[in-house]
Amino acid sequence: MMDVMSSPGSNPAGEGSGPSAEPPPGPPPPPDRPGGRELAHLGLMTLGVVYGDIGTSPLYAVKECFGEHGVQVSQANVMGVLSLIVWALVLIISIKYMVFILRADNRGEGGILALMALLTPSGDRREGWPWVVAILGLFGAALLYGDGVITPAISVLGAMEGLKVYTPELERYVIPLTIAVLIGLFSIQRHGTAVVGVLFGPIMIVWFTTMAVLGIASVLHNPHVLAAISPHHALNFLAANGTTGYLVLGAVFLVVTGGEAIYADMGHLGPRPIRLDWFGFVLPALLLNYFGQGALLLADPGAASNPFYNLAPAWGVVPLVVLATMAAVIASQAVISGVFSLTMQAVQLGYAPRTTIDHTSERQMGQIFVPAMNWALMIGTIALVLGFGSTTRLAAAYGLSVNLDMLITTLLFGALAHRVWKWPLWRVLLLGGIFLIVELAFFGANVVKFFQGGWFPLVVAGVLFTIATTWKLGRSLLGQRMRGRLMPLEAFVANVRQYPPHRVDGTAVFLSSNPHSVPLALAHNLKHNKVLHKRVVFLTILSQPVPRVPSTERIEYRSLGDDFHQIIARYGFMQEPHVPMLLEASSAHGLKFNIMDTTFFLGRESLLATRKPGMAIWRERLFVALSRNAQPATAFFHIPPNRVIEVGAQIEL
Repeated sequence: MMDVMSSPGSNPAGEGSGPSAEPPPGPPPPPDRPGGRELAHLGLMTLGVVYGDIGTSPLYAVKECFGEHGVQVSQANVMGVLSLIVWALVLIISIKYMVFILRADNRGEGGILALMALLTPSGDRREGWPWVVAILGLFGAALLYGDGVITPAISVLGAMEGLKVYTPELERYVIPLTIAVLIGLFSIQRHGTAVVGVLFGPIMIVWFTTMAVLGIASVLHNPHVLAAISPHHALNFLAANGTTGYLVLGAVFLVVTGGEAIYADMGHLGPRPIRLDWFGFVLPALLLNYFGQGALLLADPGAASNPFYNLAPAWGVVPLVVLATMAAVIASQAVISGVFSLTMQAVQLGYAPRTTIDHTSERQMGQIFVPAMNWALMIGTIALVLGFGSTTRLAAAYGLSVNLDMLITTLLFGALAHRVWKWPLWRVLLLGGIFLIVELAFFGANVVKFFQGGWFPLVVAGVLFTIATTWKLGRSLLGQRMRGRLMPLEAFVANVRQYPPHRVDGTAVFLSSNPHSVPLALAHNLKHNKVLHKRVVFLTILSQPVPRVPSTERIEYRSLGDDFHQIIARYGFMQEPHVPMLLEASSAHGLKFNIMDTTFFLGRESLLATRKPGMAIWRERLFVALSRNAQPATAFFHIPPNRVIEVGAQIEL
């Protein structure tokens, strides 16, 4: 049996992927426009789901601009840094993401894998092109895992550091309390976020309102800081400070680190509430707070040790720490949920081995829990807190991976606009060139952080990228090795018709990813047991490069004669195959199944790494290890284990 037993929908033999919807000739039409109460409800949910990451940046961004590796506090420097912050938010978030990137949705879903799927629809066989897109998309997705480790660490630690502002005596409790919050955060993931999710939006309203009020109170004492909206302050700052000023861009970049999360979370709520929340509430609140921190620094340069918490009166620091911790938990929750969703997409698209995925809500498909990834994130996050010890050190590890991710998104968006939406090349180069110049400028400032901690997310991304490409190449190689062993399906049925074997009562379901060939499990069963069931069903499960396949388009049925039947089922990369439900739905085609009278035959390959041409020997050994540790197909496809027979085969890679 073939690739379906390792990653649903992938097809190592390269056949039978089936038709899928062609991409639209231009940007997709806007979805139905919600209004009134529905829009207000979506807007509230958007605050809790989408804006937690970028909403906690004020905790540490300005501090890093004037901290250990920043510039001295002076009027020119404060105005210059504020101007850089304003225009970073305008160019990268407001224009790039809100105006353009959110248009690149794959049937409502966003994120780098959805963008990659848009660029490589079924049937696109231009030599080299799909592979280049896959490499960029996979590496970009791998970088998001590094972000998933760093965001909880820097957000929660940044919130707890407010205790030092209240009294230096509490400094020794910052790390233990941060670790305690992180352990609690990851421990509750198994219960899902459906219950606490309704609280996220109101808490974020209080958070952004508090930031705006603190900022306004400070700006009223130094209203001339609002002049920093003029870009000439940013240009003067860069010209006057030379290399030091340029390197401060690495700290300024921290204000936009939630941009990719905004795009990845688009599928939950749609682009309209995201844009309305941003321009109507989130952006004004962020700008007011950043301006407030700048005004405070002009009045009291000593506040640079933590300008965010120094905005609050002494009596308000502890309540602000509590509120900031809740905001940090929400920011972390959004990133963690994004990592879970990304893992599910990778498995469904055939870039990762099967893993346990628990659905924590019967009503919302997006509510999932991936145990292995959850505990790996928890260990990595706690290790970062212990290893780096402060937001200043963590900030060095943070910006580089997100910056690279944004560059990849820009490149893929440009390719999508030109190749799929048919934008003229000059328009793509002009728009993409503006974004690339800005992001490459930030990248140059961030890359110097490599040895200060920027290496960490890149190492994480490199490991996960190696695993993803090894798995994909390994499944393809396995398909090549098995292709010569397989008999065409029509020829097999004709042979059985001519030389009928003994047939026993019941139904046998054979799973295979290749709809044109006889599953290896069937060939071995017939060879050794000399019998066939009276009814034989060939089941092929294919993953399509779209988020969801409607139930009306899921099943393709074909009768092969002599009580042989073929079912081809198609799922999107945000959907999970469920074989018993699939067989029940097949009754519309005249097939009725009694699970207690049905036997499922699954293939189990015993893989051997060899020095045959194909992959490097270390990759083959890695692929064998991944295969052995993949979740059993029985559990992944929800097949009753007491109705399964596994047929083994030894295959040399």
